Amino acid sequence: MDLARTEVAAPRRRYAARLGLMALPVAFFGVFFAYPVAAIVARGLQVDGAWQFGRIADVLAQPDIRHVLWFTTWQALASTALTLLVALPGAYVFARFDFPGKQVLRAVVTVPFVLPTVVVGTAFLALVGRGGLLDELWGVRLDTTVWAILLAHVFFNYAVVVRTVGGLWAQLDPRQEEAARMLGASRWTAWRTVTLPALGPAVAAATLMVFLFTFTSFGVVQILGGPTFSTLEVEIYRQTSEIFDLSTAAVLTLVQFAAVGAILAVHAWTVRRRESALRLVDAGQTARRPRGAGQWALLAGVLATVVVLLLLPLAVLVQRSLGAPGFGYYRALTSADGGVFLVPPIEAIGNSLEYAVVATLIAVAVGGLAAAALTRRDAGRFVRGFDALLMLPLGVSAVTVGFGFLIALDEPPLDLRATWILVPLAQALVGVPFVVRTMLPVLRAVDHRLREAAAVLGASPWRVWREVDLPMVRRALLISAGFAFAVSLGEFGATVFIARPDHPTLPVAVAKLLGRAGQLNYGQAMALSTVLMVVCAVALLVLERLRGADRTGEF
Repeated sequence: MDLARTEVAAPRRRYAARLGLMALPVAFFGVFFAYPVAAIVARGLQVDGAWQFGRIADVLAQPDIRHVLWFTTWQALASTALTLLVALPGAYVFARFDFPGKQVLRAVVTVPFVLPTVVVGTAFLALVGRGGLLDELWGVRLDTTVWAILLAHVFFNYAVVVRTVGGLWAQLDPRQEEAARMLGASRWTAWRTVTLPALGPAVAAATLMVFLFTFTSFGVVQILGGPTFSTLEVEIYRQTSEIFDLSTAAVLTLVQFAAVGAILAVHAWTVRRRESALRLVDAGQTARRPRGAGQWALLAGVLATVVVLLLLPLAVLVQRSLGAPGFGYYRALTSADGGVFLVPPIEAIGNSLEYAVVATLIAVAVGGLAAAALTRRDAGRFVRGFDALLMLPLGVSAVTVGFGFLIALDEPPLDLRATWILVPLAQALVGVPFVVRTMLPVLRAVDHRLREAAAVLGASPWRVWREVDLPMVRRALLISAGFAFAVSLGEFGATVFIARPDHPTLPVAVAKLLGRAGQLNYGQAMALSTVLMVVCAVALLVLERLRGADRTGEF
């Protein structure tokens, strides 16, 4: 009888323990994400306590708003298609070819992805904007055209396709395609009928991720789009901070929320297919030296694309930051100008590092507990639903979250508006999904029988985690912390509202300097962007060392 009771109670205890692990993540997202977003939406759609749902139809009927919706969708589709066209050859090269410097090049390719969007916009402004490299050499400017935005999005998302598709491609058994060739199929037919269907889930996942990032683009469009082009995110910022029309901003937030929810639902379905439908081999067995003129030409073409599309904008950014003699723009960062900043701009470096460290600690604690709760694949619907909700901060307007912080967190017991902790809290919201997505596959790979054996021997849940899980996930924990640090360092959409003037962050400082006329302000923006780029690149190189040469396919 006692044994039967124990067998019945064990699943209940495991489920209760899982819910206990979820308590902090649920509370964190409820207070610092759902509550601020709901508060600003309610503020915009309520008049004298009454909901004005008719306002939704009124806003969507406005021609300028419909143009914003159309441009947001159109540029996201165009950016996604262009990114796939440019990056898929790179995914194949990294998956199937072995060549000197491959690991270094892999890190270089990933640098743009971890760069703040403000830096990306600044780099392309230095390349294609007024007085940029193309303007100086050939009199060509693209900052007044949509091409600047599209190219910047390809620059930013190139690594998403290379990592997601290339990581899976490297693990597909090439003997399957070779068998089709031996049965008489042409190279194209074998690839189309064997390899492409296997790559389908990864291509779909990469496509959805790129579309999500470009659909919610803010920093790139804010800098390169000017008054001509505006996405939903930029329009929400304009309606909130410039026009003070919270009603329109609330409607646009709901529209973006619905669109992102649909994208994430499709993404979750795609990921489940990817996890269950494939049988893979060791990635180290599939890469080989290029053979024949065609393969060497493909490798050369990919290298040329990396140099022109990825390295050239960053090189121009550095060159512009050195435009004044004797590192003049960097030296100018040490003095306050009495205009935009109350402190010398260089203090933004220390502020950003301090905020990012605190945000990383919060993201690792919250994301680690959430990943531990989601470890079991037989979790209930509530747990699986929470897995999808964890991704929402990546797509929901950061502008809405930041302004929501100011509206919702200004009364006891959550009167945080005048405190410094608001900035790392907002940054941690973006870092948590990266922590979960990095740690979850590793935690699921741990043999559950090891945990059960430790529990049978009398170990507490904390000791089971310390003795069984932690040694196996230590590297994943460090990698997730690195990603959380990098994305926290570059968060801009929410921070621009809540960073205090005497404690600006690097992205906020760069945007404010770009918003002011004058060569000195422009040069200081380039210098700060270069500093931010170097810090992010160093963090990424550390991640590559931790990841190891053979770990591919996951961000």
